[in-house]
Amino acid sequence: MNILLRDKVAMVTGASRGIGRAIALDMARAGADIILASRKQDELEKVADEIRAIGRRALPVAAHIGKMPDIVNLVNKAIKSFKRIDILVNNAAANPTMDPAIFASERAWDTIMNLNLKGLFFLSQAVAQIMKDTGTGVIINIASVSGILAHTTLPVYAISKAGVIHATKIMAADWAQYGIRVNTISPGQVKTHLSQALWSNPEIYAMMLERTPLKRMAEPAEIASAAVFLASDCASYITGQNFLIDGGISLI
Repeated sequence: MNILLRDKVAMVTGASRGIGRAIALDMARAGADIILASRKQDELEKVADEIRAIGRRALPVAAHIGKMPDIVNLVNKAIKSFKRIDILVNNAAANPTMDPAIFASERAWDTIMNLNLKGLFFLSQAVAQIMKDTGTGVIINIASVSGILAHTTLPVYAISKAGVIHATKIMAADWAQYGIRVNTISPGQVKTHLSQALWSNPEIYAMMLERTPLKRMAEPAEIASAAVFLASDCASYITGQNFLIDGGISLI
């Protein structure tokens, strides 16, 4: 495990908790130095300390990926510190509403799309321009099983994640000529802060387990191990794919 990403430089967004934190730590254990991004610097510093304890370098940068100036600042700081970016994990996401589609507001739509899709695309574009010059790179986008199933519980979030899955295909097809591989991981229900409104409600939690063949939620580490694989040379001929890690939800 500690040689899969030896001396690579990985940028992980939404890295202060949940899936992003787990990916950042696993990539550090696999030998990578990590650029950490999320909106709260103090929370990033804690993860940075964990990475340094592993023996790898860490650069925590407070950034709202839904804002273009923050994307520019993040990339500039990364290049100033590390000179390159070998791996980008687009994990940052938001879902401020559980309103059904018929009542979804424009404000909620813009908040979700700006971070989950627009920010993801333009950060990927900025990093791809750097990877292009080196002739190699890996981008991993974190989507959701909601992006392929018509889950009406989180309609705008689901639409944004469907966009992420297709954006991955476009990026993979267009950027393969530069040696850049792009794949998606689509988790099912993962026990994180983002999904707490679901799993902390006993009735909703029971419904979730009922429709999951494995009868449990995933842990962030189970998503992280897949990300390390996709970022490594073990996956050197894989691009444009959507990896479902959903406990079998998409089977029924």
